[in-house]
Amino acid sequence: MEQGEDRVILCASSKYEEKYYLNPAFSGLPDMIKDELQAMCVLFTEDIGGILTMEFDEEANLNLVTMSAEGDLLYDEIGSVLKIKQIRNERRELMESLELYYRVFFLGESI
Repeated sequence: MEQGEDRVILCASSKYEEKYYLNPAFSGLPDMIKDELQAMCVLFTEDIGGILTMEFDEEANLNLVTMSAEGDLLYDEIGSVLKIKQIRNERRELMESLELYYRVFFLGESI
């Protein structure tokens, strides 16, 4: 499982490499959810630029983290904040379901 500094990456998309990555540890997710994650991430990086990762922190919260290469003038920093807010509002149920999935199947919490 991809990890670093108490975070677990669910998926990522890069405008620079024009690639999408889904952590193989999450291959058990339903195909519909995997497709939705891919579309959401790829559309984000097509619109905003840079790199987007969806990652779980040490408290099992799902965070959307965006970054850009130094000197990337096409990256929309202000737009990234607004787009993340929009995703969090419009996909709240999906985000909460993914957090629950992570807590149960990866952290072994009971519901």
